[in-house]
Amino acid sequence: MKSDDTPISEADFSRRKFIQDCAVGIAVLGSGPLLAFTDPGNKKGPARKVIPLNRNWLFGGKMDPSSLGQNFSDKGFSTVTLPHCVTDLSWHDWDVTSWQTAWAYSNHFSFPKELMGMRVFLHFEGVLVGTYPSINGHQLTPHYGGYLPFSYEITDWVHAGENTLLTGVDARWSNVPPDGHPDGANRVDFLEPGGIHREVWLEAVPKVYISDVFAKPVDVLTHNRHIETRCTIDAGVALQKPVVLQVEMKESGRVISRARKEIRIEKTGQTEITLNLANLGNVTLWDVDNPKLYDIETTLLVGGSPLHNHKTRTGLRDARFTVDGFFLNGRRLQIFGLNRHEVYPYAGFAMPDRVMRHDAEMLRKEFNCNMVRCSHYPQREAFLDACDELGIMVWEETPGWGYIGDDAWKELLVRDVRDMIIRDRNHPSIIIWGTRANESRNEVELYKRTRALAQTLDGTRPSSGSMTSHTTGNGWDEDVFSYDDYHGDGKGNATLHEPIKGVPYLVSEAVGQFNYEVNKGFTCMYSRDATIHIQQLQAINHAQAHEKAAENSNNCGVIGWCAFEYSSPHNSAKGIKNPGVADVFRIPKLGASFYQSQRDIKKGAVIHPNFYWDFGTQTPSGPGKNAAIFSNCDRLELFVNGKHHSTLQPDRKKYSKLKYAPFFADLELSGSDFPELRIDGYVKDEKKISRNFSSNPHLDQFLVVADDKELIGNGSDGTRVVFRVTDKYGAPRPFAEGVVNFQIKGPGVIVGDKQFDLKPAGGAAAIWVRTKPNISGTIVLAATHSTFGTKTVQIVAGKMS
Repeated sequence: MKSDDTPISEADFSRRKFIQDCAVGIAVLGSGPLLAFTDPGNKKGPARKVIPLNRNWLFGGKMDPSSLGQNFSDKGFSTVTLPHCVTDLSWHDWDVTSWQTAWAYSNHFSFPKELMGMRVFLHFEGVLVGTYPSINGHQLTPHYGGYLPFSYEITDWVHAGENTLLTGVDARWSNVPPDGHPDGANRVDFLEPGGIHREVWLEAVPKVYISDVFAKPVDVLTHNRHIETRCTIDAGVALQKPVVLQVEMKESGRVISRARKEIRIEKTGQTEITLNLANLGNVTLWDVDNPKLYDIETTLLVGGSPLHNHKTRTGLRDARFTVDGFFLNGRRLQIFGLNRHEVYPYAGFAMPDRVMRHDAEMLRKEFNCNMVRCSHYPQREAFLDACDELGIMVWEETPGWGYIGDDAWKELLVRDVRDMIIRDRNHPSIIIWGTRANESRNEVELYKRTRALAQTLDGTRPSSGSMTSHTTGNGWDEDVFSYDDYHGDGKGNATLHEPIKGVPYLVSEAVGQFNYEVNKGFTCMYSRDATIHIQQLQAINHAQAHEKAAENSNNCGVIGWCAFEYSSPHNSAKGIKNPGVADVFRIPKLGASFYQSQRDIKKGAVIHPNFYWDFGTQTPSGPGKNAAIFSNCDRLELFVNGKHHSTLQPDRKKYSKLKYAPFFADLELSGSDFPELRIDGYVKDEKKISRNFSSNPHLDQFLVVADDKELIGNGSDGTRVVFRVTDKYGAPRPFAEGVVNFQIKGPGVIVGDKQFDLKPAGGAAAIWVRTKPNISGTIVLAATHSTFGTKTVQIVAGKMS
């Protein structure tokens, strides 16, 4: 939910409390139709009231969505909590037919009588792919499109007391981006399991309220910097007297700038009012290293008393793509990023906000990315919020994948561009809009419309769309030329084309599963159970691509393909496409070692070998003569069985432009006595880090670790639990086997396979644990390995606040 939401339950509204809260607004207005309220409990003035509808859904399986509400009965339905996927999924080999039908949901909710007389809206954050809702028997307009929010005003149909919301979810292949191709679901690179995969809630507001605020930064790099706030007032009634619109920019509650304007609401409908927040010369700019955010609070006042307010966040920054590279706040910054898919094992897109945030944290804190591309659809706003807070720049793009449909399809693409920009234009992390379907042909008139729409609704960011043709011909017309560059130098190395002259240039994809050894095809399967040789190629290829981009100052940078594995019908193994430098469980592979090493040394030293310290059948003589070690240290000292083996310097000859170049070692030796390896990392002459590795499989261990120790007991919250076989020091052991059985006690449920065979996953995997609704206590998860025995983790499910 937005940061300005104030969740309530019916118990929060005694009649006395409601009358006290509303007294100021009613007295000022002199009548009830506007119905204002204040919120003295949180001391933030008036705010909208939100009733979450994530719990107590009844899910009944297949149905005809167009007939929902006709003699409908949900008897025998099962109780589910949002976010929800319509079908049970494993971590691999998804069956597309298991969700390709229509499904029925219902929710019987109680609406506080004290809120009657206010305007009431029903909000869906995301449903895959078609939605047929009805409220108390009144059919609402169907909506198609799975990745953006949509709303209905239900003021005339909601009742005090119990109400019934019926929702048909059509998960079939439909004529809506990114779907629509006549070949069906296997035509798109990523699979889309259906369901209500994001939150649903009710919102109660006064008859006249602030529906949207765009805080547009202007002249950011000058002393005249200011914020142009475009405020949309939605009036259900006309007002005879003027009202005052006030906008404040705040930092930790302190007002930095304020603007006010008296306005008249003389007709119903929406009115846009612009106010400028000035005198911002001393504000801190949002930056990847210092992501400073400010609160923008807009209040509608009647007779000096607040009627309604709207809160959002923003940050001031200047992001420019030029022919000389990318500039953030006036300084040249090389883009260093990865693409991200939002889909997960077991649940599809139906994971909680906490899990989304962990993806952002991994991208920024572990993979050291300064940018992410949201491929190939707008992603959960919780993820974008985390990018704002962590300092990750974002390319956000409209849903699409290599296809343009008929006129009806095109209208939905235009709608999606509009809805994407309106929802997300206050996020300072977003620096580019993808206003064309990924890797689609140049549809001149269509993309003129979407680009013009982006300029009208925003105007502070460039637009683009990824290209597979390295030319600006055939009607190409965008602000940034973004190219998916998959080609090698013919010698087994990743390389890039030279930037096209005269236009800002960005590599939107590179490496992926392209086979650089034969310089054609996407046949490199970087799964954890692939050969060690194949696994080792991934990190080197990513390093080569970023090195090549940095060699040319006209190249803004590279957004590598990609961060995480995902379910796909294309070039996949076990139904999983594995170009991710982390696997489908978000566990880093050898391919991540390059990204992990690019950490600023001020944040701590790291050492990540691009090999396993193993003397098994694939590497009987160890890692070999040219074993890569990625580190941000100046020098590495290697010891085998306690004896000094070698001194390594970074390879600045081949990698002169990388922030931290890789090291290469001769580690071809006998493994008969199970040697141990120690790597010491030095910065200047000071040892900053030391890592140990054991080759003795008899000393291996079974690790089970949860990402979070505390969750919210609301039925929606959840966390990942990683389990894997490692050496005695915690380093990954390749191709570890064994069956793991899970048991859970307490107020939690397992999202995943309760019996898991580690062999197909290469020795490392994860499940997720989700809380039960309205129950607090300690969750105890026991994981029993067929060889190593049982390990347990404890997670506290706290009460809802």
